[in-house]
Amino acid sequence: MKNSYIVILVTAKDKAQAEKITQTLLDNHLIACGNIINSVSSSFYWLGKIDHAEECLIVMKSRIDLFEEVVEHVRGMHSYEVPEVLALPIVEGSKAYFDWMNMVLKTPK
Repeated sequence: MKNSYIVILVTAKDKAQAEKITQTLLDNHLIACGNIINSVSSSFYWLGKIDHAEECLIVMKSRIDLFEEVVEHVRGMHSYEVPEVLALPIVEGSKAYFDWMNMVLKTPK
C-alpha cells in the first residue's frame, strides 16, 4: 500500500490563502497533514515573460486516490488562474505514519 501515498505541493499567494486551503482539505479528510512554508521566492514564465513572486508553499501528505478531489478543492479556493498542484510519490515511509494517515484520511473508494 505504500505506493499509494503522495506528497502534494501547492503554492499560494499568501499565508492566509495557504491556511484556508490547508484547513479545508483537512476538514474534508483529503490530506493527513499540511505544512506551510512561508515566504518562498518563485520565478516562472507567465504570459510570455519571466515573473517573480513571494509565495507560501504547502506540503501535504495524502493518497493518490484523493488527488483529483484535492485538485478540485484547490481550484475552487485559489486566486491563481493556473494554481500549482503537483503530486510526488512517496516511495517509502514508516508503517506507523502510514497507519496514522489511513486513520485520518477519507476511506478509499
